[in-house]
Amino acid sequence: MIGQALRSLLFYAVYYVQTAVLAIIIGISAVIWGWTRFGWGLALYWIHSNLFFLRWLAGIRTDVRGQENIPDGPCIIASKHMSDWDIFALLPASKRPAFIAKKELMDLPFFGQAARAFDTIRLDRSQGGDAIPKMLEEAKAALARDARIIIFPEGTRKAPLDEHDYRYGIVRLYVGLNVPVVPAAVNSGLFWGRNSPLLWRGTARARFLPAIPPGLPPEEFHARLIAAIEGETNTLLLQAYEEGLARPIPDDMFEKFEALKAGNPPGPAARDTTA
Repeated sequence: MIGQALRSLLFYAVYYVQTAVLAIIIGISAVIWGWTRFGWGLALYWIHSNLFFLRWLAGIRTDVRGQENIPDGPCIIASKHMSDWDIFALLPASKRPAFIAKKELMDLPFFGQAARAFDTIRLDRSQGGDAIPKMLEEAKAALARDARIIIFPEGTRKAPLDEHDYRYGIVRLYVGLNVPVVPAAVNSGLFWGRNSPLLWRGTARARFLPAIPPGLPPEEFHARLIAAIEGETNTLLLQAYEEGLARPIPDDMFEKFEALKAGNPPGPAARDTTA
């Protein structure tokens, strides 16, 4: 435990220092030149270097598959979100990503400028449903620049095996943009949890799933999206559990895993119809 704590601390030190330095460089570049290959190259360096440090400092390996399911043209990638690792998994496959991010992140100095340079779409949740038209406008502009929209439909990171809570903003994007949606599943929260000081050895996995075509009735799309993401997420979580986890497993998580093995996955939380 002490050794893993030290390895985690070392990774966090490298991660935060280089993230801050690169955000300043990319942010200044964005203010002067906007989107450039130089800035994108730095972003790719940030991704691959962090994956390298995760592997060799913290013992977290990376396994991303299913990139062939991402269409060549405009699309939305809708992913489960458990960890900062998810960004590393999603960005390279998207070629030119346009994340939908909350307003608070976009207001951070340098980080905000860097994010805007990469077509990031700002979502002001304080506006409730009124934020949707602006989000759609920015999303259409990003697609016109050959970007792919990336959204976390639950709006926040979720712990493994928590009840799911898919917001309705993804449905409004699907209807408003009329492009395919690629579901994506992850198990990363088992190894790098939300606000967790400790990182745990293992293999973080992401899977891009077959695209859902445009034009379906909204409720049918919503149900298909949730079934695809949650079904594959549970498969990845159970795979890691059966392989053996280096992390301790609290009693409540153990009970959820045993229920999942028995064919009883977690159900939905109360529906939130805001973005």
